[in-house]
This record gives sequence, C-alpha cells and structure tokens, in this order.
Amino acid sequence: IVLTKDHRIRYRHMERLALMKAGVAAFILTSGDLQGAEMAKIFVTALPRITGFLKKHPKPFIAKIAKDGSVSLLFQ
Repeated sequence: IVLTKDHRIRYRHMERLALMKAGVAAFILTSGDLQGAEMAKIFVTALPRITGFLKKHPKPFIAKIAKDGSVSLLFQ
C-alpha cells in the first residue's frame, strides 16, 4: 500500500504505469497545501474507508482521498 500526496501522478503516465506494474494499492491525498498534522488527520479519518476499499478492489489500483476522507478509484 502506498500513501502519497503527489496528486499530479494522475497526469504522469510512466509513474502510473510503474505503480500498476508493481501491483500496489496507491492512495493519493488530493488536497494540496496541508500541514503534516492535517494530512495525518485526513488519512486517519479515511482509514476505515481505505480498509473497505481494499476489500472491494483487487490490486493494482490508484485511488484518491479527498479532504473529507472519502475514497474513490482513479485507475485500475
């Protein structure tokens, strides 16, 4: 599982391809300009949704996490 704040990855084909070939479940925090504590709070809020998402979606995939903690699929 990869957690990142690199929301521009959706526009970088080679980086997306590398994640998919590695067979990872990548979760991207889409909100920018956040402090570390704010990012941690969002990831903690999203944790139950991340767990549920992992049960429903086979790897590899790239999903986004919004500021409200919601999780949605970007690429599979």
